[in-house]
Amino acid sequence: MGLMGHAIEVFARGFCYTRSFTHPYLAERVGQLWVVRDAPRKRGEYRREEWIGHGVTPEEIDRTARKHTRGRFAVCAIHGINESDQSLRDSFKALGYRLGGTEPVMVHKLRRIPRFEEPVEITRVTTEDLAELVNKAARFRQILPEHLEIDTPLRQYAALVEDKPVGWVRSIDVERATWCADMYVMPEFRRRGIARAMMAQMLRDDRAHGSELAVLTSSHTGAKLYPLVGYKQIATLMLYTPKKS
Repeated sequence: MGLMGHAIEVFARGFCYTRSFTHPYLAERVGQLWVVRDAPRKRGEYRREEWIGHGVTPEEIDRTARKHTRGRFAVCAIHGINESDQSLRDSFKALGYRLGGTEPVMVHKLRRIPRFEEPVEITRVTTEDLAELVNKAARFRQILPEHLEIDTPLRQYAALVEDKPVGWVRSIDVERATWCADMYVMPEFRRRGIARAMMAQMLRDDRAHGSELAVLTSSHTGAKLYPLVGYKQIATLMLYTPKKS
């Protein structure tokens, strides 16, 4: 498996981990594609599936997704940074899809991790009290009680000002790699170096726990931050949804 294939698998499996907090959300291979979706349900509606493809034609992605979907779905079409996206755009438009946005796909090989001055306290979340504060500040559950132990698949970090969280990020172990999710700093505390300090500590812990590759998808604003801590963009994810009938 090459770097791109490894990064896509880490994305699929890591994304599913946090989506499984309320109901199992699975990463599965269907032909040449990955699909991330709910495990079978006895009640309730299925959440939206996402079909992930690289090096597969839009026509094949569309055909496979429509054949195997359980309900609503979107497509994550990934192209390398040296690959043109024009044929993808033209083909998905012809198939009746709407482009919802694009996200850089970035990786860090964890060989060199810079150190930064910590402008505020940066800590891993290991207590119920701090976990509750982070979950409340984020307005959705970032961490469960079982993730407070030292050796767990999910590690949550928080930036604290006067013992209150003003930023947070989490890392999920995936097969000797890690997926970074939900990095956020409150607007009034940005431009102080908090995000890069959190990321650097997270990456050092990733490496200490045996990870050899860190993966994330980024907003275009975040894409300006992550190279400062050593991430490099290898691809772009294009999120497509079928137009409603």
